[in-house]
Formats: sequence, structure tokens, C-alpha cells
Amino acid sequence: MATSPDQARASMWPAIIFLLWTLIGVAAFVMQSSADLETLAKTDPHQARIWAEMPAWAWAAYGLAVGAGLAGALALILRRGSAVWLSALCLIAVIVQFCYTFFLTDLLAVRGWSTMLFPAFIIVMALAQTLYARSLQAKGALRQHPPSFPRSRK
Repeated sequence: MATSPDQARASMWPAIIFLLWTLIGVAAFVMQSSADLETLAKTDPHQARIWAEMPAWAWAAYGLAVGAGLAGALALILRRGSAVWLSALCLIAVIVQFCYTFFLTDLLAVRGWSTMLFPAFIIVMALAQTLYARSLQAKGALRQHPPSFPRSRK
């Protein structure tokens, strides 16, 4: 069953919201990974210590999460099948990243369980993007292959 232009336009809104959300994530990653930890330590020494001690694999998971999330959101806008696996990769990377934050640091002991609220929201957004991509795939709304371009004749 074909979708009307109004339905197609309406279903684009979640993809646009995911794109804006992931752009915020990219900005947060850039700011956190390039933060001046000495300056941060003056106002929040605990956070500065956590970022300074954050292992490379956790930073890589963070970067992968925002990169895959952004690529997945763009793939949703372009209606590409890759949106499903990119969004799933983002979700997995977000969970790996927060495993470090909550299980390998003293953040919960120092700041309490309320510090999990925003990370939980981030996980929910990654899950929502993945489920939305899967729903579009199930409806046949995502193209599985890139468009082919006409080859020039010699």
C-alpha cells in the first residue's frame, strides 16, 4: 500500500528529531573529549577525574555511539536500510559507554542514583531510534540498496 505525501511527511518528523538529538550528542562528545580538565577541575573535580581516567575503549564507545546514531538518523531521513543496523550499533555503543560510567567509577556512590536519569533517557532515545528504524523496515519504507547510477558509455 502506497503512502500519501502527508503520511510520508508526518513519518519524517521522528527522523528529524533523532537527527537533532544526535547532533546534540556529537556536540557533547566534542566538548567533553576536548575539555580543559584543569579548568573543569576547579568547578567539578569529580567529573574532571572521571574524564581524565576514562579508558580509550570507553571514549571509543562514546564516539561510536554518536557517530552511528548520527549516521543512522541520516539514513532514516534518506530512507536507507542501513538505518536499522546503524541505530542498533548506536544503542550497543551507548550501553557499553555507560557500563564504564556507572559500573567502573564511583559516580553513583558520590552523586547518587539520580545521576542515571539523563543517561537512561539517552538509552531510551537510542532504543526508540532503533525501534523506529525497524518499524520502517517492516513496512518496507527503507531501501535496502543504494540507488544505482547510470554508467557512462564509452
